[in-house]
Amino acid sequence: MKKITQIAFIVAVLVLLVSCQNTKQKIQEHVSTYNTSSSIKGHGITSTTAKAFLNDNKIEIRIETNLEENDENRLNTKESFPALLKEMIKNDQISTALIGEGVTFDVYFLAYNNAILAQQLVNKEDLAVLEHGDGAVQNKETAKL
Repeated sequence: MKKITQIAFIVAVLVLLVSCQNTKQKIQEHVSTYNTSSSIKGHGITSTTAKAFLNDNKIEIRIETNLEENDENRLNTKESFPALLKEMIKNDQISTALIGEGVTFDVYFLAYNNAILAQQLVNKEDLAVLEHGDGAVQNKETAKL
């Protein structure tokens, strides 16, 4: 009984330590995990990396491809990019928990020469649009010039 109590205490302390991480530590952990274990499958994708910007509470994700920078690839990417982002959210490559803490994900889809084919900033508002479609921000007012 005494050993069970000691093991339970150790487990409780470990859980407490893990849950006491601040946002910057969680960002670092997410980036580290992403870079060691994430793989994204899709047409022409060769690699993906994440980089933390701790002072800005931002994570940059670069998805590199072997695609050429041309209008056809830009159009195809523009159509398929939202589905790729939804899949990344589903797989926790874009963390909804971190977004809930105010972290922004800046996702780039790059041609072979690092030209941007598509880019999306994912924050709380964009997350709602990606998860629920355009109707989620239907009542959003925008400034008119």
